[in-house]
Amino acid sequence: MHIHLLAVGSKMPGWVQDGYAEYARRMPPECRLNLVEIPLAKRAKTSAVEKLKQQEGEKLLAAVPRNSLLWALDSRGRNWSTQQLAEQLRNWLQGGQDVALMIGGPDGLAGDCLQHAAGRWSLSPLTLPHPLVRIIVAEQLYRAMSILKHHPYHK
Repeated sequence: MHIHLLAVGSKMPGWVQDGYAEYARRMPPECRLNLVEIPLAKRAKTSAVEKLKQQEGEKLLAAVPRNSLLWALDSRGRNWSTQQLAEQLRNWLQGGQDVALMIGGPDGLAGDCLQHAAGRWSLSPLTLPHPLVRIIVAEQLYRAMSILKHHPYHK
């Protein structure tokens, strides 16, 4: 199975790239983590936020690999403990289908993205910087996999 992390934003600082890469490389072969960066829509002082989100949403949905189970990272989604995430990861692995996780840009995800998603996952009720979200997601997926593999990382 592959988990495709579809994230709006590119040209991340080195610490973001390094943090994400560290946890992505730790994932086992049966659960590879793949980052797909979607460029931000061009912003100007007069840009309509909904139009920008729609443009980014269209690009996100176009990047979803065929036959992937789609989930949205959204502050109004389900809050999971690490143990609950491990169970969700187990379910995804047993389902045999690739998973695509969408991370919106600074203005969030378009309504179409939320409608197409099979579910929503909330990392926190806090608003987190979008570059940091990709590191947190990668680390939490690695931690969840460590639980499933009985690896001591989680302790």
